[in-house]
Amino acid sequence: MGEHAADRGYLLDNRQSEAGIRFGALAELFDPVTFRHVDRLGIGAGMRCWEVGAGGPSVPLGLAERVGPTGKVIATDIDVSWTRDIADGVIEVLSHDVAADPPPPGSFDLVHARLLLVHVADRAEALRRMVRALRPGGRLLLEDADPALQPLPCPDESGPEQRLANRLRSGFRALMADRGADLAYGRTLPGVLREAGLEDVQADAYFPITSPACAVLEDATVRQIRHHLTEQGLATDEEIDRHLANVATGQLDLATAPMISAWGRRP
Repeated sequence: MGEHAADRGYLLDNRQSEAGIRFGALAELFDPVTFRHVDRLGIGAGMRCWEVGAGGPSVPLGLAERVGPTGKVIATDIDVSWTRDIADGVIEVLSHDVAADPPPPGSFDLVHARLLLVHVADRAEALRRMVRALRPGGRLLLEDADPALQPLPCPDESGPEQRLANRLRSGFRALMADRGADLAYGRTLPGVLREAGLEDVQADAYFPITSPACAVLEDATVRQIRHHLTEQGLATDEEIDRHLANVATGQLDLATAPMISAWGRRP
């Protein structure tokens, strides 16, 4: 998720301490979805996988379990702070910018990126490089958010706590858009894969409306972007403190943006 940040800098920097908390929450929320698709695509023993913009360790580790000792998982990111320690005989960790650097050597049975391309400035070039890395018959699985499709952390805006949460999320979206994020990118993925020449393209969407992991993710994200919100006049310190206290009660039904999963096969 840290690949090829826009010129003003990636908003959710992997080097910040909150990044590890966010990766853990995202894994709890979305790993079951990701691996349901991975397993449906038949990824198994002896296969080669490229995890693009790995961010945290959970997806590379899950892929390594599936490909076994005869397979290979290459996990890449601009900042590999959270994955460098998982490198072993199966997992290789590389610093890499998907929109600027050549793909890792060899061809792959699976190329996967989750919650990455929405943040990448040159999405088209990144996609071309991922498709080129597939072997004939290989699968590309892209999973990305679509905040514009469902923008509210509290879809049931029933009180002042929910209204404050939604206003802060609006500020977060403004910061993302200012850095080049495409907040409606997720819905385009099926068409993007077909335009790239892939076949058997399918897609689905998932978002939790409430989960303990949603609260953990919200807390870590707001803390990570706090200074951006205040510097841009999008929220005051008092409002942020009040929102974090509301989150800590566990009484807010917090949702995420929908994650669109789309997959296709290289002919």
